[in-house]
Amino acid sequence: MKVRLGVGLGPDTATSEFPAIVDELEAAGVDSLWLSEIVYGNQVEPMIGMAHALARTRKLKVGTGVAVLPGRNPVLVAKQLATLASLAPKRVLPVFGLRPARRGEWNLFPVPAGRRAAVFDESLRLLRLVLTEDDVTFHGEFFQVDGVSLKDRPQRPLDIWLGGSAPSALTRIGRLADGWLGSFVTPQQAKLAVEAIKAAAAEAGREVEEDHYGLSLAVAPNGIPPELARAATERAPGTDPNDLVAASWDDARRLLDGYLDAGLTKFVLRPAGAMTWQDFLTNFLPLAEALQN
Repeated sequence: MKVRLGVGLGPDTATSEFPAIVDELEAAGVDSLWLSEIVYGNQVEPMIGMAHALARTRKLKVGTGVAVLPGRNPVLVAKQLATLASLAPKRVLPVFGLRPARRGEWNLFPVPAGRRAAVFDESLRLLRLVLTEDDVTFHGEFFQVDGVSLKDRPQRPLDIWLGGSAPSALTRIGRLADGWLGSFVTPQQAKLAVEAIKAAAAEAGREVEEDHYGLSLAVAPNGIPPELARAATERAPGTDPNDLVAASWDDARRLLDGYLDAGLTKFVLRPAGAMTWQDFLTNFLPLAEALQN
């Protein structure tokens, strides 16, 4: 199985820096760029950023890591993805999650109270139908469409990956998704997550491909920022943040080796803390080359 390393942008990456970063990643032969769903920040909006990056490159893959699906109309999302995939075949990598990482943005993706998980499940089903079939009629609890077809549907169906690490999220991946992009889990926790996804898929009569398990890893060689340490602790109570965030590039290699042993093969490394973009890329490139060869 091929090991692939992509790059996620740091929280302080300004929109004005985005074009130059995209060009540099393309020139360096980096596999992929991943854009987070952070509304109240400097980052580009994931769908807009994907379109811009794909338009100015020829090889770079671009993904959402992770975009929120519940609170969006899945037919409109399908149209966006189908258009992107038609313009840049085999380079669109959608990953969706249940809600924004930042609590202050939860209200931007409204769903009926207490029904977010149910909306997520139904959205995923409708999204996949519209991306793969003609003349879709769907009457669900939250969405109703009659005779819908996307004329620019990609010839090769898009793989839909999901984030999350809660038991319900892992079950959802096994039942409805094509892959997993986890975060803030130790290698041992990642191994258990892979096993849980495989079990849920088998119970649903499905199979998630062996090379469709990945992880997003923050790298903070100049010290783990307090807010990142708090986020890691909230996501994995009782776990040492140093087992969830790489506090050095040697730590990054150690953790990646552990994730490889756990069955993961796709990784997104993103800068955290006080570090220039050039310092990050200078250290990322040899690590990516070593693991991918």
